[in-house]
Amino acid sequence: MSLPRLPFWEKRRKNKGLISFTLEFTSRCNNNCRHCFINVPADDKRAKEEELSIDEIERIVDEAVSLGAMWCHITGGEPLLRNDFAELYLMLKKKGLLVSIFTNATLIKPDHVRLFCHYPPREIEVSVYGISKITYEKVSRSPGSYEKFMRGLSLLQQSGSKICLKTMALRSNYHELAEIAKFCRQRTKGSFRFDPFLHLRYDGDPIRNEEIKSERLSPAEIVILEQSDPERFEALKKDCDKLIKPISSIEHHNHLFRCGIGYNSFTIGTNGLFRLCSSLCHPDFVFDLKKGYVSEALNSIVPKVKAARTNSPEFLENCGGCLLVNLCKCCPAHAFLETRKIDACIAYFCKTACARARMLNQKNPKNKSDITLQSV
Repeated sequence: MSLPRLPFWEKRRKNKGLISFTLEFTSRCNNNCRHCFINVPADDKRAKEEELSIDEIERIVDEAVSLGAMWCHITGGEPLLRNDFAELYLMLKKKGLLVSIFTNATLIKPDHVRLFCHYPPREIEVSVYGISKITYEKVSRSPGSYEKFMRGLSLLQQSGSKICLKTMALRSNYHELAEIAKFCRQRTKGSFRFDPFLHLRYDGDPIRNEEIKSERLSPAEIVILEQSDPERFEALKKDCDKLIKPISSIEHHNHLFRCGIGYNSFTIGTNGLFRLCSSLCHPDFVFDLKKGYVSEALNSIVPKVKAARTNSPEFLENCGGCLLVNLCKCCPAHAFLETRKIDACIAYFCKTACARARMLNQKNPKNKSDITLQSV
């Protein structure tokens, strides 16, 4: 079956609003990373039983494509744990989708490389938790995972696949981050990406949530890290005027969702739950695709998101008129994961946004007179 050429994408994008969707193949993982917000053990029977079948996935994908989707992100857990991974991957490719794969690379085998050579993914994103065995396995908590990671990454590199390397900036690998960045940039032509903003578990597990919090960097450490990375810092400095709103433009409002949620993408959970963004797990904003259709989900959830308001004094006095909303990682989705309330203000994210703003103000003195930072 021949795959469509570029003009097909252009035509589809011109006539449709939906661009992409994320498909969680499984929540199971062969690693047990300290910071992970979704993973359960690889042999978890309940999680495996809840996973969508290939027929269920194909029905959902067909509708997403009919609505204009051009791009699918495969993720997990670890998606390669599924025995039918190759069959699922080929199904997506034959629908004409651009396909990206998020993986830890520890399960990559020659069969996967041959599959990707014949049917190339748009890109394969691989997480790098450390460049030493001690650091990597302190994060993964899986003995032998470092050697498997290095072997899998080597196989992918030999295949010629487009690889994007990234890392989570954690307490456990903070001392190696400079070397991790060097390792990644030496092995990929794309940009290296790191993320210091850890959000909590979808399942709300209190023990795992405390582990995640213990891995968070302090606001000061995040600022030092961003300043030390020329690529990231230059991007922040370039967009400083967009990221920090001037006082003259401030508007106090009570609507909760101020991002691009609901415009062109969505996530399909491993159990078939539709989410407008990967982090939004609040029961009022999910839809069971085992019992309905993507169009029903969009028609049901998007209006709820657009209409979401709050009269919480805490929100109105803080987040409702904040100048630093674009520098802050707190949102209704993350607030719910932190507190089980979608209109909570999270001090950690607020302090980090203020620290980032102070850093940018120091590098862009012209903004200082127009910005007043709250102390949190």
